[in-house]
Amino acid sequence: MQSPLLKTTGAVAGSGIDADVPAHYGDPYAEQRALAAAAGLVDRSHRGVLRITGADRLSWLHNLTTQRLDRLAPGAAAEALILSPTGHIEHHLTLTDDGTATWIHVEPGTAAALLTFLESMRFMLRVEPEDVSAGYAVLTLMGPEAGVPLPEDVAAVVRGSFGIDVLVPRDRLGAAAAELAGHGLQLAGLLAYDALRIAAHRPRFGVDTDHRTIPHEVGWIGTAVQLDKGCYRGQETVARVHNLGHPPRRLVFLHLDGSEDRLPGHGDPVQLEAATVGFVGSVARHYELGPIGLALVKRTTPVAATLLAGGLPAAQEVIVPPDAGANVKVNLKSRPGLLR
Repeated sequence: MQSPLLKTTGAVAGSGIDADVPAHYGDPYAEQRALAAAAGLVDRSHRGVLRITGADRLSWLHNLTTQRLDRLAPGAAAEALILSPTGHIEHHLTLTDDGTATWIHVEPGTAAALLTFLESMRFMLRVEPEDVSAGYAVLTLMGPEAGVPLPEDVAAVVRGSFGIDVLVPRDRLGAAAAELAGHGLQLAGLLAYDALRIAAHRPRFGVDTDHRTIPHEVGWIGTAVQLDKGCYRGQETVARVHNLGHPPRRLVFLHLDGSEDRLPGHGDPVQLEAATVGFVGSVARHYELGPIGLALVKRTTPVAATLLAGGLPAAQEVIVPPDAGANVKVNLKSRPGLLR
């Protein structure tokens, strides 16, 4: 489902799973500045959207996910994970409830698998999950001046910690974007969004994670995982790491060498001397910090060591500390000044 915003003058399509939305509109750095210091609009209409109705929906999701959702107030937003029985991350959910239905959006290409899982867990409960990706699309508003009037036909609003996600009817996507732009929001592509996301130390599921990733490794304890809630699939692993041990890997922020005119590729090895200690996840060129990235490395990798990321020298900045877990509290607030 290619976005109609790809027809905007100057729009350049993304690649891979992001090929259906604009990567930029001709000036990624100016687009970053708009998102960080003014107001911008990011087309994330390639994300999957699910809608769940039924009186038992919140208690049901509470029992299936890592998040406390049984008391989610109408209009409140949350992040949640669905884990495998062994505690590995299978889905990352961004959601809100409007008092009648719960709206969820997820990474491109993952909605069908999520719906299949949810359908398998319905039992006799009063819940009706539905994949509505064909009917609804996600636009994200960011910046200190992004509090503008929203189009009247917005289906749901997710006011999270990294922008405001609005779900609009897909056949109204172009018109909604034009209306928001008329309020002063600058169109910004995923390159700009990702640069600020990386600088804010926010991992992306499926890009900065792999099939073995557990929540402690990427700092989702507290933001997407509530440690004081009841049982859910994979909780034993979360509790064991939190109370008794440490995760085998940790997310790091990379300051990449800017002397070469290239960035590492996703999945490129991260090396310490001759040994591979991890892999490269998200990378971007930040308008202030230069080339940056996220990587998942072995927990025992020395925090002060200079690494090679896809062959490029990279200094580390700690996101998840080596002693995470074992009742160590991880504080992953956005870095001050990068997203005001």
